[in-house]
Amino acid sequence: MVSANREMVVYCFDALVAHYNGEEAPPPAFDEGQHPLFVTWKKAVNGGEPRLRGCIGTLEARCIVNGFKDYALTSALRDRRFPPIQAKELPNLECTVSILTNYEPARDYLDWEVGKHGIIIEFADPDYNTRRSATYLPEVAAHEGKLSIILLTRKQLIEIE
Repeated sequence: MVSANREMVVYCFDALVAHYNGEEAPPPAFDEGQHPLFVTWKKAVNGGEPRLRGCIGTLEARCIVNGFKDYALTSALRDRRFPPIQAKELPNLECTVSILTNYEPARDYLDWEVGKHGIIIEFADPDYNTRRSATYLPEVAAHEGKLSIILLTRKQLIEIE
């Protein structure tokens, strides 16, 4: 089983730096494989706790070399929740990579362990006649100590603690 490692994080930084320099990223120091993956950027501000600056990935298996390169840039530059990361922010950035493995359906909304499992929530939004989803990586709940996931439509509220 492939595990996320330091070389993958270095490659994500290399991809972002190469983007700002108009260059190609150097080859990665890890082997190819196919897995769902996420890249998360955080930024430390004034010595405080690092804050999220971007997190995007895919639940579909991707070649991890191209996947980390693509999602390093997508999460840094195109996460709609945040303005694009600027080159001047690089010294204050932290990066985490996640490789998702061993999917299993939950018996109910309490069938998961904080810090060990991530959770994917999918539901129908009757107000807009569409499907919605949210993905929470294992480290999100572990970092927060408690995870409250709230998905709202006018008729639905799900809260998980």
